[in-house]
Amino acid sequence: MANIAETVTALIKDTVEAQGVSLWDVRFVKEGADWFLRIFIDKEDGVSIDDCVNVSHAIDPIIDEADPIDRSYCMEVSSPGLERELTKPEHFVKMQGREIKVKLYKALDGSKEIKGTLVSFDANLVIKTEDGEKEIEKSAVAKVYLFEEI
Repeated sequence: MANIAETVTALIKDTVEAQGVSLWDVRFVKEGADWFLRIFIDKEDGVSIDDCVNVSHAIDPIIDEADPIDRSYCMEVSSPGLERELTKPEHFVKMQGREIKVKLYKALDGSKEIKGTLVSFDANLVIKTEDGEKEIEKSAVAKVYLFEEI
């Protein structure tokens, strides 16, 4: 279903940005018997409900006309949230120097979860923890989230 997300991204990116927000991510996922097209938008000073409504109204006719999805689904437009998942190279570039939480497939130093400051994300993920810098192979990483203590 990644192809649907990529197709929708290409269709709506310019229209989303014309609404004064950036397109963070697009996901097409099945939950139970239902399919969801999730559009995540972002803005420096935070995403409002009005931003979500405006983007939804702007992209709905574009998606309807192109008709890239061959089944029924529910479209949701929202902020990626405070603990947003970092999935694309541009996410990692934007979040360098910020606190992240890394979930691993296998334990490293006795833990499958590491928190620290994102230093770099090139060939490997490098984070600064209380114990020093850790370099983690991308293949070992299950998920990465922005992590901010409140």
